[in-house]
Order: sequence, then structure tokens, then C-alpha cells
Amino acid sequence: MPEVVAQARALATRQISVRELADLAPLTELIVSELVTNAIRYGRSPISLRLIREHALICEVSDASGTSPHLRQAATTDEGGRGLFMIAQRADARGTRYTPTGKIIWAEQALPVVR
Repeated sequence: MPEVVAQARALATRQISVRELADLAPLTELIVSELVTNAIRYGRSPISLRLIREHALICEVSDASGTSPHLRQAATTDEGGRGLFMIAQRADARGTRYTPTGKIIWAEQALPVVR
């Protein structure tokens, strides 16, 4: 699994660099890592990742499970459980959409202001 998540991060970073959005790389990498990891751990195949540049940079991860992840604040002794909480704190918006074949978890970041 770590190699799949690393590959997803690398692909996302390459795409935002091509789109001249390098300033968004650190948060995009966090979002991609957490959403892809959750889809692998708790979702079902097929899993896909999309980056959409519209009014914002939107990161979508879809899988074939209808089960939605639960946002929680992990205790200091917990091994995991912080990913979605961190995304909720740093992304401009986030959510879940259900589809006939599963769900899409998404997070968006504001585009940099061009001067």
C-alpha cells in the first residue's frame, strides 16, 4: 500500500506543477495521501483519484464502497485517525458524494491569487 500512496502523491504533485500550482503542493500531498490511504484501507476497488481545476483545486478520491469515513479527533495515544481531521482543518471545503457505484470523498483548496 505505501507504494501506491506514494505514486498517487507523485502523480498529483506532477499535475499541479504542470498547472503552475506548486504553492498548493504540500496540502495537496497531504490530501491525496489521506484520501487514497482511507480508500485503500476502508473502501473497495476500483479506487480512482482526480484533480480538478475549476474555481478551486478539487481533489477527489472515489471507491466502490458506500461507507463514509467519520471525522474524529484522535487521542494523543492513538496510532491513526488524524488524517481527515487535518484535512478538515486545512482545506477550504470538503465532503462526500454518493454515487450509484460507491462514493467520492473530496477536498478543495483556493487557487492562488495571480497578480
